[in-house]
Amino acid sequence: MRSKLFVPGVRPELFDKALAGDADALSLDLEDAVAEERKAAARIAVAAFVGSEAVAASRKAIIVRVNDPTSPHFAADLAAVARDGVALINLPKIESAAALHEAIAAIERAEALNGVSQPIRLLVNIETPRALLHAADIAAAHPRVAGLQLGLADLFEDAGIERYDLANVHSAMFAVRMAAAAADVFALDSAYADLHDEAGYVAEARAARRLGFLGKTCLHPRQVALANSAFAATPAELEAARRIVDAAAAAPDGGRGVFVVDGRMIDLPFLKRAQALLASARRT
Repeated sequence: MRSKLFVPGVRPELFDKALAGDADALSLDLEDAVAEERKAAARIAVAAFVGSEAVAASRKAIIVRVNDPTSPHFAADLAAVARDGVALINLPKIESAAALHEAIAAIERAEALNGVSQPIRLLVNIETPRALLHAADIAAAHPRVAGLQLGLADLFEDAGIERYDLANVHSAMFAVRMAAAAADVFALDSAYADLHDEAGYVAEARAARRLGFLGKTCLHPRQVALANSAFAATPAELEAARRIVDAAAAAPDGGRGVFVVDGRMIDLPFLKRAQALLASARRT
């Protein structure tokens, strides 16, 4: 998931166009992008799209960001969109493992009512100072958690931290990536609100990739190509990964121990990373 394109749930005229674009995933939003008086209409539109033949035929991951679990809209959101066709439910404002478990209980009830065939996995936002402090516990709290998503604007705003200072950004990225790594889930990078600052977007995306993030959020279709390029493996990286995988296959223990490739000591974590890189390249 190199690129995740944000699409307001209240703009159904954009859904098919976004689905036909180059983003690896779509993030249909029922939260911040939808005014209170339009929540119900957005819910209906997103539910219809999720159940459409176009989505069923697509290879894109469909993500739905629901409203805060403490909001009056949360239960209605789940009733509408906790359905087959949704790859991930994006949970905002989760600040503890206990809060996550409460949200999952509500999701389970909605899935049972809707006859969902298999549990929907979760992308959990880390967007408050308390969430960042508890990110490792949140990531490891339940098998449904597939990944953590960094939300820098909300995370920094209340604390008065400069959003576009690279040192600040890197510190938050590193903390979220370590929390995700400890739980063996992926980390997804934040949105970048200045749509005219392509250089700034690319700089953040490249920094995120160096830290092992899976991809970056896109607020506009023009950012999709930037994300896809920043997170795409280079030919040299793919060739190095192939050599590692091939050497592991030829090793007497199948690569479970330490072996040498191009003068470098390689063990299982390096092998897994090489395998993941090749698998990602095959999907794109």
